[in-house]
Amino acid sequence: MKEGRAERAIIPIENSQHGRVADIHFLLPESGLSIVGEHFMSIHHALMGLGGGPFKAAYSHPQALGQSRHYLRERGIVPMSYADTAGAAAFVREQGDSQACAIAPKLAAELYDLKVIDENVEDAADNTTRFVVLAKEPLDPFMLEGQPAMTTFIFEVRNIPAALYKALGGFATNGVNMTKLESYQTGASFAASTFYADIEGAPGDPRVDLALQELAFHCKYVRPLGTYRQARPRG
Repeated sequence: MKEGRAERAIIPIENSQHGRVADIHFLLPESGLSIVGEHFMSIHHALMGLGGGPFKAAYSHPQALGQSRHYLRERGIVPMSYADTAGAAAFVREQGDSQACAIAPKLAAELYDLKVIDENVEDAADNTTRFVVLAKEPLDPFMLEGQPAMTTFIFEVRNIPAALYKALGGFATNGVNMTKLESYQTGASFAASTFYADIEGAPGDPRVDLALQELAFHCKYVRPLGTYRQARPRG
């Protein structure tokens, strides 16, 4: 995208069962891209193999394995991480091991000539992944005036007592709903965490502006990652 070969990219960021997608919090800021949209997708997995089993090991992406962990545990199948779900299906076909299976979308069984042993092996019927849409240029928040919007940003608080408490106080006093707050470490000092946050609303709204001003006062930096239309109401 940075080279202009694509206008948009869509990446998974969190799952209702297995939490955040690994490394996204590092990749997003480093990408230089902006979030311009979000999308929620129901996720369903199938168990597939060369034959009917019994299976000793299941290969898949860590997210898919996490979303099916109870299913696998109940059947005594050992989860084995693979780079992606479709690749795991291809790997099982290449290995030719009748005791190995893959957890992947049903279509992967057709592509790699595997037998679907079981469908909907995710542990919850409402298993959902949230994706964000990325572009080179951010949306102008004023384009979203009158529409339900989300704003995503990262920040690092100053390394002083109660810094996070003080930094977030502005969202409470100004009535801005924060729907996501996650911390992660950057560097090896472990002196202060970087935080990734989603709030309802957009810059230009006086409540949001005041909350972000108060946040910035207590932080080393605040970096916006994008403002975009809500794909699903919160709360």
